[in-house]
Amino acid sequence: MSSDRVHVLGVRHHGPGSARALVRALDELRPDLILVEGPPEADGLVALAAHEDLEPPVALLAYPTAATAGKGGVKGRAAFWPFAVFSPEWQALRWAVEHEVPLRFCDLPAGHRFAAQAAEDAGAGGTEPDGPLADAVPSPDASVPDASTPAVGAGSAEAPATASAAGATTVPKTAGEPAGADEADPAEGEDALRVDPIAGLAHAAGYDDPERWWEDVIEHRRDVPPFAAVAEAMAAVRESAPVIGEDLVREAYMRQVLRAALKEGHQRIAVVCGAWHVPALTGELPPAKADAALLKGLPAVPTTVTWVPWTHGRLASWSGYGAGVTAPGWYHHLFTAEDQPVERWLVGVAGVLRGEDLNVSSAHVIESVRLADTLAVLRGRPLPGLAEVTEATRAVLCDGDDTRLELVQRKVVVGERLGRVPADAPAVPLARDLAATAKRLKLAQQALITDHDLDLRKPNDLERSRLLHRLRLLGVGWGTPAQRKAGKGTFWESWRLQWHPEYAVDLIEASAYGVTVEQAATAKTVESAAGAELPVLTGLLEACLLADLPGAQPRVLQELNDRAAVDTDVAQLMAAVPALARSLRYGDVRATSTDALAEVLTGLVTRIRLGLPGALTGLDDDAARALREHLDGTHEALNLLADRLPLREEWLAALARLVDRPDLPGLLAGRLLRLLRDAGSFDADAVELRLSRALTVGVPPTTAAGYVEGFIAGGGLLLVHDEALLSLVDRWLTGLAPDTFTAVLPLLRRTFAAFAAPERRAVGEKVRHLGSGGTRRSGSDLDELELDEARVARVLPTLELLLAAGRGTR
Repeated sequence: MSSDRVHVLGVRHHGPGSARALVRALDELRPDLILVEGPPEADGLVALAAHEDLEPPVALLAYPTAATAGKGGVKGRAAFWPFAVFSPEWQALRWAVEHEVPLRFCDLPAGHRFAAQAAEDAGAGGTEPDGPLADAVPSPDASVPDASTPAVGAGSAEAPATASAAGATTVPKTAGEPAGADEADPAEGEDALRVDPIAGLAHAAGYDDPERWWEDVIEHRRDVPPFAAVAEAMAAVRESAPVIGEDLVREAYMRQVLRAALKEGHQRIAVVCGAWHVPALTGELPPAKADAALLKGLPAVPTTVTWVPWTHGRLASWSGYGAGVTAPGWYHHLFTAEDQPVERWLVGVAGVLRGEDLNVSSAHVIESVRLADTLAVLRGRPLPGLAEVTEATRAVLCDGDDTRLELVQRKVVVGERLGRVPADAPAVPLARDLAATAKRLKLAQQALITDHDLDLRKPNDLERSRLLHRLRLLGVGWGTPAQRKAGKGTFWESWRLQWHPEYAVDLIEASAYGVTVEQAATAKTVESAAGAELPVLTGLLEACLLADLPGAQPRVLQELNDRAAVDTDVAQLMAAVPALARSLRYGDVRATSTDALAEVLTGLVTRIRLGLPGALTGLDDDAARALREHLDGTHEALNLLADRLPLREEWLAALARLVDRPDLPGLLAGRLLRLLRDAGSFDADAVELRLSRALTVGVPPTTAAGYVEGFIAGGGLLLVHDEALLSLVDRWLTGLAPDTFTAVLPLLRRTFAAFAAPERRAVGEKVRHLGSGGTRRSGSDLDELELDEARVARVLPTLELLLAAGRGTR
């Protein structure tokens, strides 16, 4: 809709059809000022759109200054305004810088929204936010739209609490998908039209693709230009739509910006906004006094805005982003393909499948193009759309395999494109230090998952490892430790890397701790250590060594020593041993000093030995099982250090003094015996003697079953290779009364179920060959078995039927 001086161009956010129509309209109109729905704090960043290194998808990131971030921190406040190359707002930015036309953002400032969120947090303490802007505050228990939500929610151009040109996305309180202001349940009825007016109208008209509806009903309409048709449709919709306070505030601000532009003397003003807002900005504007009264007294906080890289995956509606689109990769292709879009698309799909070593030929591509064209003709459509292309892909290129189609959906339809931001874009010093370090170490920040095997003997790989460990301490999960496919040498470390846009917010949050990654990781580790539990402290100490943080290690060690000195919980003390042992054992691999660790670990093990007798008394089954895990962990850790510290012999002596205590739970007594047997402290005769005592008639069956579980847990190879032990267990089992056997069967089943399948088979084979003297049972032995005739009689009728059926099939 246009007047003499103001031309309002209503768009679908992230819609390639809207983007194409907008570029044509700007070429025809030649405005002297462009106003775009978005945060005014970003006006100073418009010029960067001309920079060759600012490559979509990117996003405007707004966050309050650290002093005003509040109890939620930056992460609880930051908001994104994403742009793809096919976003109309991005095309408006590009057109403005290319034609040297001023461009301003005209939506409500982000600082007002952050202030409203801070007021909501204050409301938890008794002060509730009020006024129209209170409606903009996201509900803390709002739910993310389901990935399978149909079109209206899935393709929304603007969620109810959106504050952006592309739908402001508040950062979630935990790492994950964009969420917050757009976290609303899929809208229905009139609300669906407001969430995404174009998608709502498209589905009301029976279209499954809003872009197809836009082209058929808006762009191809001959009697009315496209943006006039949008204005006409939105005017009809908003006549019966409910009034929403947040919209009143935002649109009042937009009109104030528009009035200021007119007062400056601009003659051709283009306003690019979501289609929903068009009726509020066209025709006769309300008195300026009314808008000023609505905006008066709105709270605000200082806010910083910058450009950050974004991904197509984060533009997808399945990620929970309220203004997302279902197929960003497809939309990008539609907007950028100069000709033959269907053919070029299917060639790209074939390339992805070939990259996965799947058999796809040129003939497959030709046939899939023909099928897509045929489907479009049958459905009365001038060209194939995503639905036809997807069906052709499934049928021809994927041979009907939905697993292959899912791969195409992820890599092509959604896409894994990651944008770029110029090095001179505004950024916190911590982000700059990370970018410079990553560039020096040749680690690319990309959306694709990449695997890296690091050889810690090489300086560059060692620095890479330290960087990734430091980032994990800061809560930036760029790298995830992975299991090596081949070999487990201590000089090797494997990582899986994938960069997510939200990490930009994590870096802003972490920048309060320091201006470099090392400084920030050191400060945060020291802060985390204060008052932490013993297992947490040992984990932090291990992380200090992995990340090479000499500034944090002494403070963590001191906290650990102080905590261990007063902690009387033996289980917690034992839980701390494995991490300390690993740190002490492998510290040399990283050229990291571990001198102070030996003294701490020695004191810790001494306290465990002194407290262990009391800790083994009066335990129920669950507590005994938990303590058995700690015993195993401590024992294995001290074995690891057998050549470094004289702790193992003292530990084994302490276990030997406890193994024969009559008040021990059977599970722990059996486990102590197994540890001593594996360590060579007890010979075979000593082990068999104790097992025989535990499996005598006078011992309660459940206690005996626990003893067996504790002794043989961890694998069945012991029973396979020790025939005397297997024979002992076999005699005990066969000697149990039927009722007693039924009672202990669940315990034994749990024990043997933990064995690997080949181990269970091997044990079964050994049992088949066992006799009273360890030899195979003979036929005469079987003849002497006493049978229960009543029980045998129950089986005979069924056996006769089976034998008769077998004779009949011959």
